[in-house]
Amino acid sequence: MRASLLQIAVDEGESVDSRRRRVASLVREQAGADLVVLPELWTTGAFAYQEFAREAEPLEGPTHEAMAKAASDAGVWLHAGSIPERGESDGVPAAGEGPLYNTSLVFSPSGDLVAAYRKIHRFGFDKGEAVLMGAGDELVTVRMPGVTTLGLATCYDLRFPELFRGLVDAGAETFVIPAGWPERRRSHWTLLAQARAVENQAFVLACGTAGTHAGVPQAGHSIVVDPWGTVLAEAGRGEEVLHVELDDGKVAQTREQFPALKDRVLGLATPLHRR
Repeated sequence: MRASLLQIAVDEGESVDSRRRRVASLVREQAGADLVVLPELWTTGAFAYQEFAREAEPLEGPTHEAMAKAASDAGVWLHAGSIPERGESDGVPAAGEGPLYNTSLVFSPSGDLVAAYRKIHRFGFDKGEAVLMGAGDELVTVRMPGVTTLGLATCYDLRFPELFRGLVDAGAETFVIPAGWPERRRSHWTLLAQARAVENQAFVLACGTAGTHAGVPQAGHSIVVDPWGTVLAEAGRGEEVLHVELDDGKVAQTREQFPALKDRVLGLATPLHRR
């Protein structure tokens, strides 16, 4: 599988519409790849909290339209990163009224929306995304026929291994993780990406942003890790397109030769408290 990770720089001086057009053009340039991946909240910036409601859009809004066309033009599977989604209110799309979600979109090479994943773990504790956006409640996988099954996660999700175990149980072989990860915790980004790959014997494609979001410098360093934990490719801090070739049989081979997943012990009882 040939994959391209587009580490987009979010410049506050560039309008969302302009960036959307620019990113669509970059996606079209990836014709020949099998899978293209974009970062988290690249339309607004992951830390530009004040922009979430202003730039929120329905699932089939302008970003959907632009990315569907770009995926179709390039003939690629496209994980279009995530957008601030304006959900429905009482079952009806509500301009400016429905709940917000951090939602990832995945398109087929024909431009069809095949999956949407609402981020489960929202970052910010008692502020920012954690209070401005609703939480997703569904694990999402996408089958690329004859290639791999993708498991979807977003940024802060990377810190919660149980989510990835659930994706493995659902058949995931390749984790795709768009992010807006800050520079000050970059060492965690690399460590956790490798840990999720090793413990689940899966590929990890983690695509971050470049630039500075609302005064928060971004880590960049998008990374691709194989099921043995080997880093196959890693970007720098600036805007960059990361190209990598993945061995389609590597996951099955690793799980067969070192069958650690078979030794999982589930349903352990709660320990008794002893004096």
